Amino acid sequence: MVTNEIKTDSSLVAHLLRRAGFGSDYSQIQEFTKKKYEEIVEDFLNPEIFPEVEDKLISRHYISLGANKDNQATWNGRWFYRMINTKRPLQEKMALFWHHVLATGWTKSEHTPTMVNHIEMLRKNGLKNFRTILIELSKDPAMIYWLDNNENHSESINENYGREILELFSMGIGNYTEDDIKNAARSFTGWTFTQPLPLYPYGHYESKFIFKENDHDYGVKKFLEKTGPFNGEEIIDIISQQEATARFICRHLYNFFVEDEPQVPAWSITPPKNQFAIDQMVKSWLESDADLKSVMRTLLNSDWFKKSKMNRVKCPAEFIAATLKISGEYRSPDPGLVQLESTCIAMGQKLMDPPSVEGWHTGKEWIDGGTLTERVNYAIEILNDPNKPGVKFIINEIKNDKESHNPKKFVNRMLELVGFIEISENTKSLLIKLAEEDGKLSFRTKKDQEISRNRIMRMLRLIISSMEFQFS
Repeated sequence: MVTNEIKTDSSLVAHLLRRAGFGSDYSQIQEFTKKKYEEIVEDFLNPEIFPEVEDKLISRHYISLGANKDNQATWNGRWFYRMINTKRPLQEKMALFWHHVLATGWTKSEHTPTMVNHIEMLRKNGLKNFRTILIELSKDPAMIYWLDNNENHSESINENYGREILELFSMGIGNYTEDDIKNAARSFTGWTFTQPLPLYPYGHYESKFIFKENDHDYGVKKFLEKTGPFNGEEIIDIISQQEATARFICRHLYNFFVEDEPQVPAWSITPPKNQFAIDQMVKSWLESDADLKSVMRTLLNSDWFKKSKMNRVKCPAEFIAATLKISGEYRSPDPGLVQLESTCIAMGQKLMDPPSVEGWHTGKEWIDGGTLTERVNYAIEILNDPNKPGVKFIINEIKNDKESHNPKKFVNRMLELVGFIEISENTKSLLIKLAEEDGKLSFRTKKDQEISRNRIMRMLRLIISSMEFQFS
């Protein structure tokens, strides 16, 4: 009988789920393989066709989500819950991406409700046109206060936001002049926010964007070789048309979704690792008039993306979410969610509070002696319990697959069950050598079952302690 059944390679699906989401368990990978790869990408690019994560259930466990918006740990726990359970993985991943690129932090304002709304804004607009993203960012009270645009007045401009929207949020250094900065700042005069009441004792009131017409500079401005009485939206429109903007943001996308690049300050003197890839994304940007969905479609469907497995260091948030996906935890809102913020901080990343407007340093800079120890210890702690749903599933899969009782196939099967992790030949040979020392797995007697279960747990610990597990 001839069948037209479509099946996408499991390893490729796992790679896509790691990069366009936060990893997955084995069952989810197998479910996705039933679709064409391009169809999976389209599902990710159109998150609105899937339901959002329901907040009502988690609010029953964390009442502060409704009554007290000043608890960052609770809100970041909610974000981890979304990373683990969302049916819109790319939407959540884009929110994390923009949080890094358009870095805005809690430390200056110490106003959590505004930061919560800021992350929601990134989530809502992350796959839209770049103009929309920059306009909503420029109207965001958290960003306005973070970069002092509330101090930007028609008679006394503050250049901070005008500088950063060009240097770090769109074009990169070397593509504009000091006069461009000044005239950009003039265009955003009057863009400010309502002053919220103090959180205590009055309650958790939010801040809203307002435009003060009597504080806006309506004069003629020259910006990037164009002249006119520009306002903020018109400045953003000009920025979005620039090829320099396309190249800068596309390199950020490559760094976050494909392969670790050098840190941003080096970009003006260091060429991209894959100029062809950047050129392809830039072409999509220019042809679509800065539509991020089109650019991401080019990225995710490209051969260079598909071949980029296990060459990018997971950031702490990705590492935690991916580990919990394997363990099967937090499929319902358990109390431990609030502890994930401190875990992430120990690994070098505090969500809602990047270290500066430059965002976090990525790649190998996520790893040092301390943070690597935190990562390995965390993964072992989470995956060292045979009663956790994901770990129990792995044990049963090995038990029920007699071919996996053979040492070499045992190692290969474990790598699949942990998410089709790809490791070096040297690492694999060491794992196989260890498995061969103990011979075939056996589940005939209770004692055999206990010994084999312990061997499976040991192999799991070794895999998640490997260098390769730090990569996506």
